[in-house]
Parts: sequence; structure tokens; C-alpha cells
Amino acid sequence: MIGLLARRHLTHRPLRSAFLLVGYGLGVGVMIVLLAIGEALLVQARDEKLVGGGEITVLPEGIDLEVMKTGGVGGLFFSIDHARFVYRQLLAAPRLASAVTSAAPQIEGKLLYLRAEGREYAVRASGEIPSRSKAVGATPALRAGVWEDDAGDRRWIAPTVRELYAEIDRFHLPPPDVADRDSWGEWHYFNVVSPDSRRWWFISLIVGGDVTGDDWGGLVSMTRREQGGTTARFTRTHDASRVAFSLSSPDLRMGESQVRLLDDGRYHVVASARGEDGTLATVDLVVTPAPGAYFPGATLASGEFTSGYTVPALRASASGRLCWGAACEVVSGAQAYHDHNWGVWRGVTWEWGAARAGPLTFLYGRVHPPDTLATRPPLFLYVVDSLGFAGIYRPPRIEYEDARTIVVNGRRLRVPARATMADARGGDTVIVELTIDDAIGSDTRLPMDERGDPQASALPTPYFIQMKGRARVHGVIAGRRVDATGTGFFETYR
Repeated sequence: MIGLLARRHLTHRPLRSAFLLVGYGLGVGVMIVLLAIGEALLVQARDEKLVGGGEITVLPEGIDLEVMKTGGVGGLFFSIDHARFVYRQLLAAPRLASAVTSAAPQIEGKLLYLRAEGREYAVRASGEIPSRSKAVGATPALRAGVWEDDAGDRRWIAPTVRELYAEIDRFHLPPPDVADRDSWGEWHYFNVVSPDSRRWWFISLIVGGDVTGDDWGGLVSMTRREQGGTTARFTRTHDASRVAFSLSSPDLRMGESQVRLLDDGRYHVVASARGEDGTLATVDLVVTPAPGAYFPGATLASGEFTSGYTVPALRASASGRLCWGAACEVVSGAQAYHDHNWGVWRGVTWEWGAARAGPLTFLYGRVHPPDTLATRPPLFLYVVDSLGFAGIYRPPRIEYEDARTIVVNGRRLRVPARATMADARGGDTVIVELTIDDAIGSDTRLPMDERGDPQASALPTPYFIQMKGRARVHGVIAGRRVDATGTGFFETYR
């Protein structure tokens, strides 16, 4: 009887009945969706991967949280590159102290393989720093014993200056997949400017060749330049028996020349080399990096090409003696810079520059691998101030005005007189203007040049140009309006 009444009612007013049924169905569907969302929120709230006492979770831009949760293809091998740097110079840095009470680095569900008694097991590993997890209220329940920071935890969150520079400035071995291992090169580079900015030195201690074999050695290369005047070059080679380097620190020795990291984080640099006329040049310097003014390093890989670069002392001071022949110059607190390069360098060119501008110090650059010379790799601009990292920008290009002329091996070359780059990112806008005061060039096709390169003859720009000049930085950086000038060094190819 009830079924009959229901059918008669539906057929009596079919349009009204259909409308009511559709409305009822939509209402039920909406309720199901809301209940499902509520259930999902409860499940995620109970998920140990999302438990924490903080208010903000920091992830790289573009990461899909659902992909991370479900383990999709886009979530494979997910990691935060340079996590130590992100923690030390961003989340736990003085710049954000008013906004960030504490930060806790954690690894959850990392896939590892454990080998024991000849068998291999897939395991899920987690890691965190006890004191930091406690600070954000995310300490797990402790059933017995103690759970405290160990020496490794301390080095991760707050290394000493010596531990920091040893971490980012150590030497490397060529990767197994590098085909042309004889082209491997790694070196320390320093530059020092006189107080009146009229004289400067470039100092390089270079390890070249396949250091895992027998055919390799070292080169000490120094250039002394007077602005608008003379250039003096000094070199000395050492075979492998006189070269020693460390895989756990910046320490390097080539005969009587050396770079040594001191316990207080300063670098002791000693170098000796001779010019073509036999003139002896020696330097004995202590280089002191400014706190927080470093670039943590990056490694580029493209096919068989590998290039690594770090800047432990983006802003530094140097004290000591620089001698050539019978003359010596004593410096104290002179402007200085130090970087470290490694990789395969045949057929490679680059844009590079570093300068002080008042309280700011900046670094820019890009590398042109040999297999991508027809393209334009991205340019980066990295800025630090007294609080450390201030910002990183991606200018689309650097605009050169080639209005200077120099002579290299009898050939006249037009080289930059000015250069400009700019970028706007978020609320920041940064403009860098370079004015070149002096430039020297080297033909990298010549075997005696420190950049001597058998593949350089195929390059459209075989002339390596080193420039000194003035830099102006203005705009808005880290939310503050800036306008400052200073001295720096810049490199390009023509």
C-alpha cells in the first residue's frame, strides 16, 4: 500500500517530484562531502608526520602536499636542499627573531636500506634534534633513558666557525661518472685590495688532473695589478708528491705554499711563485671572514660536466705581507675575498662578480657548460648584510656596455665599461650598476695561461676578462630601501 501511494504521488505531479528529488540528492551529496572533509581533517590532525608545536610549516614553492602524503611520482626523493643553511641563515637567524620563536628541523619516513648478516632490509628512518623539537612542543613520549642533543646535533644547528668552513670548503674527488678525469680541477682563490683601491692581488692555489691516479699536480698562480698600469704574473708548478689536500677541511699544501684553516675560523695563506723574468713573489696573509657572509655552495651537473662552487668568505679582511722582488707591501684589515671551485673546466666560460657596497656584499654569476654554449643559463644575484643572508634574486640578464679597449697579445679587444642587472621579487626590487675602472685579458688558448684550455680554440669567446670597478646597489632588499656603493671584481669572456 505504501509503495502504491508513493508511485501515485510521483506520477500525479512528476515535475515537482523530480525537482524535490534532485534537491534532496544535492543536499545529501553536500553533507557527504562535508563529513568526508571533516574526517580528513581529523585523520591529518592525528598523523604523526604533521604533529608539531609550531604554527608554520616551511616547504619549497610548488610542492603539492597531497603528492607528498600519497607518495606520488612528484614526491619521490623530496628533500630541502641546503637544509642547514635554511635553518641557520633563515629560520633561526637574527633577522627573523621577532617573528620566529623557534624552529625544529625534522626528517620523517626517509627510505633507507639496512644491511645486516648478508641481507638487506628496507626501513623507514626519522631524525630530529631533541632540543629543537622540545622548543616547538613536539617532543615524543620518552619511556626510558634520556634524549638530548649530541655533538652532531650541535654541529648541525650551531657549528663553530671552524666547523662551518670545514663543512663547506673541503676538497673533493672526481665523481665516478666523470669521463674526462684528467680535466678535473679544484682550487682556492683569494683577492686582496690595497687601502687606496689602486693595487690588488689575485692568488690561486690549483690542483689539476685526476687526483685518484698518478698524473696530476699543483699550480700556484698570482697576479699583481696596478690600476691602469702594469700587470705582473707569477707561477710555480708542483708535482703530486709535493701536493696534499684534505677531504674534510680547506687545508692544502703545495711545497712551501699552503692554505690552512685556523681554529678561530681565519685562513692562513702562504704562497710563493716566480715571474717569467725570475722575480720572486711571496705572500703571507691571514684572511678573516665576516660572520654570516658566506655562500653555502652549489654543484651543477650536465651530462659529463660537473662544476662546484662555494664562497666561505664573501666579505673578509686580510692582514700580512705581499712581496715581489725587493719590494713589500704590508696590509692590515684590507678588503679581501675567498672562494673555492671544483669540477671539469674544459670548454667552460662564466659570468662572475663580487663586491662590497656599504653594509651590503653581493655575488652574482652563471656558468656556461660546454654542451650548452648556445643557450643562456640563468643568472643569480646573492646579497648579504651584517645579519647574514639578505636575499637571492634572478636577474634575467646582465647588460654590458663594451666601451673600453684593451690589448691582449697584440689584439685590441672591446671590453665592458659599464654593466647593469636588475630583478623584482616579492616586495623587493634590486638594481646593480657596475662601473669598470680597470680590465685585463688573457687568451685561454695559450698553454702558459692559468686558464689554458685545449678546447678554448672552439669557443666563440676565448678571451678571459678580469675587471676591477665600482658597484652601486639600490632599491629595496629584505624590505628595506638601500643605496650603497663600493669596490669589487668581475669576470666575463670576449
